[in-house]
Amino acid sequence: MTDIDLLPVPTWRDELEHEYAALGARLERLVPCLEWPLHLPWIDAINKLKKQRGALIMAHSYQSPEIFHGVADVTGDSLALAQAAADCDAELIVLCGVHFMAETAKILAPHRTVLIPDLEAGCSLASSITADDVRALRAQHPGVPVVSYVNTSAAVKAESDACCTSANAVQVVEAMGADKVIFLPDRFLGSYVATQTEVELVLWDGHCEVHEKFTVEQARHARERFDAKLVAHPECSPEVLAEVDFVGSTSAMGRWLAKEKPARVALITECSLADNLRVQFPAIEFIKPCNLCPHMQRITLQNIYACLRDLKHEVDVPADIAARARAALARMLAVGRRETV
Repeated sequence: MTDIDLLPVPTWRDELEHEYAALGARLERLVPCLEWPLHLPWIDAINKLKKQRGALIMAHSYQSPEIFHGVADVTGDSLALAQAAADCDAELIVLCGVHFMAETAKILAPHRTVLIPDLEAGCSLASSITADDVRALRAQHPGVPVVSYVNTSAAVKAESDACCTSANAVQVVEAMGADKVIFLPDRFLGSYVATQTEVELVLWDGHCEVHEKFTVEQARHARERFDAKLVAHPECSPEVLAEVDFVGSTSAMGRWLAKEKPARVALITECSLADNLRVQFPAIEFIKPCNLCPHMQRITLQNIYACLRDLKHEVDVPADIAARARAALARMLAVGRRETV
């Protein structure tokens, strides 16, 4: 047993308010004042513990502000986190996101230890398709390449020719050099990609439980009631996308805001993204609608601390699956790096 194992549960110290004054000011509009004294001891304890462990904390943009801004070393969308995992030299990675993201980090950093604070942080898209389903699709469409959205299990990635994110889906599909591509598992994302390319897509009937809930009525209400610009993630239905001013990935939304600088905007996506972007764009008023991802919300400061303290919830991927999935991810990253140059 080490000194780290004996660390007590974090408690309030008056000096924390001064030590984290800059962070407190940055999050003042995002974290209720009554919650801040509850979060701060955990933030401090995690930051100290990760230094002792030599850990790198990665947080997806859908993580709550106290995690995203308070303890994360690397933040971003799925593509950014995947690239960071491939490039990182930390021996220990804590992935604050859902399980497929932790699997992706382990696949791309096979010699690192990858932890996830809650093993039950899943994804409706990832659970909507299996490796057997992919093999069946290949049998139905001989010779047609498979592009899998990164929101899939390692086993599904291993059955795919390439992976993609919403940021580079069109580019990955076209990079396959085929007239027809099997695109899975998100039907709405696939439908959107199909409008952006001449490649014929064979789609799977998977949906994101967060984005499929948005309605045309919600979008119109945000525009008419608040005179807001509408920005939507392509995992929303085609009917919703037809109502908006911009369709784009998590990272593309931020770039659009920086360029257009609307007075008011409704981000039709996961709520925490809007919360985190408020820090970057304080002059913009963010209007609902948004929905919280119940799986992302399973990650908390408390279980991040416990994960680091006890080195628990290690994510592993069988070597044969990892090798094939790594090849599919490598094709995604090659396109992703070209797009960010």
